[in-house]
Amino acid sequence: MSDRRCTVLICQGTGCISGGAEQIFSSLEKEVTRLNLEESVQIKRTGCHGFCQRGPLVVIEPESIFYSKVKLDDVPDIVQSFLPGGKLVERLFYRDPVTSKPIPYYRDVPFYSKQERTVLRNCGHIDPENIGDFLAVGGYEALRKALFDMTPEQVVEEVKRSGLRGLGGAGFPTGQKWKACRRATGDEKYVVCNGDEGDPGAFQDRSVIEGDPHSVLEGMIIAGYAIGAKKGFVYVRAEYPLAVDRLKIAITQAREEGFLGKDILGGGFDFDIKIFQGAGAFVCGESTALVLSIQGKRGMPKPLPRPRTAERGLWDKPTLLNNVKTFANIPLIINRGWKWFASRGTEKSKGTAIFSLTGKVANCGLIEVPMGITLREIIHDIGGGIPGGKAFKAVQTGGPSGGCLPASFWDMPVDFDSLITAGSMMGSGGMVVMDEDTCMVDVARYFLDFTRRESCGQCIPCRLGTEQMFEILNDITKGQGRPEDIDLLLELSEAIIHGSLCALGKTAPNPVLTTIRYFRDEYEAHIDEKRCPAGVCSELT
Repeated sequence: MSDRRCTVLICQGTGCISGGAEQIFSSLEKEVTRLNLEESVQIKRTGCHGFCQRGPLVVIEPESIFYSKVKLDDVPDIVQSFLPGGKLVERLFYRDPVTSKPIPYYRDVPFYSKQERTVLRNCGHIDPENIGDFLAVGGYEALRKALFDMTPEQVVEEVKRSGLRGLGGAGFPTGQKWKACRRATGDEKYVVCNGDEGDPGAFQDRSVIEGDPHSVLEGMIIAGYAIGAKKGFVYVRAEYPLAVDRLKIAITQAREEGFLGKDILGGGFDFDIKIFQGAGAFVCGESTALVLSIQGKRGMPKPLPRPRTAERGLWDKPTLLNNVKTFANIPLIINRGWKWFASRGTEKSKGTAIFSLTGKVANCGLIEVPMGITLREIIHDIGGGIPGGKAFKAVQTGGPSGGCLPASFWDMPVDFDSLITAGSMMGSGGMVVMDEDTCMVDVARYFLDFTRRESCGQCIPCRLGTEQMFEILNDITKGQGRPEDIDLLLELSEAIIHGSLCALGKTAPNPVLTTIRYFRDEYEAHIDEKRCPAGVCSELT
């Protein structure tokens, strides 16, 4: 390697830390010191790079050399490569799963080269615990622009014209929500960031907070200025201790630098943010349940008809509630303009989508792609296809309440409306890939088991309906199904959808409806032939 100054970026996201990244970080520092390389080699922690399956990850700048599955024993060789005449550690390069060709550079790894990382642009590249790193890449410039070059109305209009839709699941037009909250009357208003990410397998909100917390804070501060609020809350689950710690650090640093608190940047605007740690109830991702939780009450959705939180939210005051990823987009829109944002994606789904890509796929991890990309491009090009020569069978999008889509949707564009038409949804961004060895009846049973346990129990259709559906699915997987069970599942699904108070109940039947719609033959095999085609259900094997 060159003997010029380089920076070693060690992923310190939750996934890599669990693989020993903290010890690798400490060992690298000690080895660099031992060899007197402090002036030419800088060791820096970062948030999640996204390629969690290959962690712990180490990237060396400015060449962008990419090392994966790094172990403590690899540290001496990595540091030796910084010496004059030192050689790169080829055994740590990513290898193409088909050709086994080593790929030394970050930008050439297919998992990254096919992505469009905008919200995730800083994750894996800056130290999330150092506000100086954030400022060095243009952090808080959007806040300056909003405060001194734009009126609150202009900020709202910029967000509205961008076409940004809420990335927490519902896809409601963000600018429309901001406009309603701006117009709402009240002596006090609030901004709330929903980081209550409870979907099995989803970790994008956690990763954004862990890797780039200031981008979320900046979006919230701009939102406060736009709607006339002075207080904000980040609702994050207590099971995310690293995210909570980094939020605390970021908030303290932002206050010290004048980006939070009284008279922000001398512009006469006051705004501050507090963290609220949720207890882990999935239903608290619903807006009215989340609001009640912050107020110290049991998190249950309010019965219909209910006012929107933009009109009556926290303590019956107008409250702007958006997702982590939604707020992280705001500085980009303010800095680059609504036209730039609207030029990406599809006609009705602008910008990018972030997915937690998991399951039976070669490359698992956190990805960011333009709206409208096809499932084929995500699963085959970025995900590397199905390992072991197995055939692709289905993909479940949108978390436990999303639908399971078969191979016939391989070339379907991924956006809010296309997924809904197919019987699934964008949701919070979970994407689980399944191969030929997956039993679709068992998959439906698994997700119903989750939603029935997470029901708050307030309304009968959700509380009892999901329980009944789970029992039927359980019987089918045990060979105790009856021919009339399929129709009964469809009937129960309709009753739950129309009778439930909130989105948890209204979307809970989606895995069942789509697996019956696209894989009915598997249900019939379980019931009529007492056979599990995938060989998964042990009592039918």
